[in-house]
Amino acid sequence: MTLAPEYHDPTKLGIEVAGCEQPLLIGLDIDGVLAPLVDHADDARLLNGIADVLNRLLAADGVTVAAVSGRAVSSMRTFGFPAAVRLVGSHGMEEDGRPLEPLDDAERARLDQLIELAGAAANAAGNGAWVEHKQASVAVHIREADTALGRAALAALAIAIQDVDGASVKPGSNVLELFTRHASKGSAVERLRSESGARSVTFVGDDLTDEEAFAALSEADISIKVGPATTIAQFRLATPEHVLEFLSALADCLGEPV
Repeated sequence: MTLAPEYHDPTKLGIEVAGCEQPLLIGLDIDGVLAPLVDHADDARLLNGIADVLNRLLAADGVTVAAVSGRAVSSMRTFGFPAAVRLVGSHGMEEDGRPLEPLDDAERARLDQLIELAGAAANAAGNGAWVEHKQASVAVHIREADTALGRAALAALAIAIQDVDGASVKPGSNVLELFTRHASKGSAVERLRSESGARSVTFVGDDLTDEEAFAALSEADISIKVGPATTIAQFRLATPEHVLEFLSALADCLGEPV
């Protein structure tokens, strides 16, 4: 991995992406990118101005915009995205209008095991920890829990899941998600590229799972990390406010000024 040396100018970055070959696919994580991080996921909201700038981008020729998140699609809908934004949830396992393929008996049995392990980990983390249930995964959140207890609980959980045949795990920012079926934002981006006919892709993300999307990009694409964490991304923005500046500059360059 490489560490991007500095934060980049959002306006200059918007100009650079506007020069990429079209059709253009713009993939965006939600939490920490379009919505400031909050203690509890249900309290997250899009940054003011994001919906408007997404509408401007969607009005430009040859542009597809997709929100690609670990959240379930049902949760993504609560943000009030413009209707033309493609909503890809559960790390690519589902999309708005394309439901998750039903779990088979083995996957359901595995999910039951994961739910039990997740509940035990949340109890070990103590007050403030909580479990998020999805169709094919379960996630333990510790952002509001005691730091030491929470980290210890997730570390123990990562070891315990190794005894569950066929399960996989994805760490995130103060969260550990357990999967009964493989999923990857990288695979989601590759599918979106194919379906949209995009000649270039720009992906913006802030979390560990977004590194999978960055890794799926080619030399003609643009990867953008939000925040200070180590990354393989080419560019770096500091905050969701800078993401808004970047998207606004991109929309200006693509011919849809306010």
